[in-house]
Amino acid sequence: MTQRIIAMWSGPRNISTAMMRSWESRSDTLVVDEPFYAHYLFHSGYDHPGADEVIACGETDWRKVVASLARPKGGEAITFQKHMTQHMLEHIDRSWLGKVSNCFLIRDPRRMLLSFSKVIPNPSLDQTGLPQQAEIFNAVREATGAIPPVIVAKDVLLNPERMLRKLCAALDLNFDRAMLCWKAGRRESDGVWAKHWYGAVEKSTGFAPYKVDDTPLPAWMNGLLDDCQELYEQMAQYCIR
Repeated sequence: MTQRIIAMWSGPRNISTAMMRSWESRSDTLVVDEPFYAHYLFHSGYDHPGADEVIACGETDWRKVVASLARPKGGEAITFQKHMTQHMLEHIDRSWLGKVSNCFLIRDPRRMLLSFSKVIPNPSLDQTGLPQQAEIFNAVREATGAIPPVIVAKDVLLNPERMLRKLCAALDLNFDRAMLCWKAGRRESDGVWAKHWYGAVEKSTGFAPYKVDDTPLPAWMNGLLDDCQELYEQMAQYCIR
């Protein structure tokens, strides 16, 4: 059996945890939840909810994390890695990206900032993960000579089956209808940070319907939004429709 490793790169306050639930619903898939998070908090010193526990329970040596990610885990046909792009600090080696199948999950920056600022007040550009996401996207293109799959969170919520079929096809995998629903609750595969971040997903049994939200950003965030939008567009032009 040929085992596949899928690395999905997302920024914060996206539907990345719902996507992890979706992939874990497949009988042939094992999931890995934010493997660089402990190193990110240990090295950066950012004051995230439950940071001390995340560091204590996780692997803070990025070299050991990378070594574990470049090979399948367990006997499942697919290993799905959920990554937060802001966790990929500059000093972390990127050469392993060419050994896995990468895909990118992006979200409208305005809505991302509105949601993120409720948890992390006054976020900086690097905390949004967009600079790192664009850099990783380009690194993957350079390493593979191909444009990796990009999907937009809004498109997934509007039509989960259609977008998941397209994503699976782009990754040369068969779609499984089990990806459309899951049981509510926490998972053993969830990171220890789940109690701080995964409340909505734990109550869910599938992808939530898309809701229009035209709430304006505070004026002080307009400059940050402009920077985020520019980075977002670099990847959005390649998104699967």
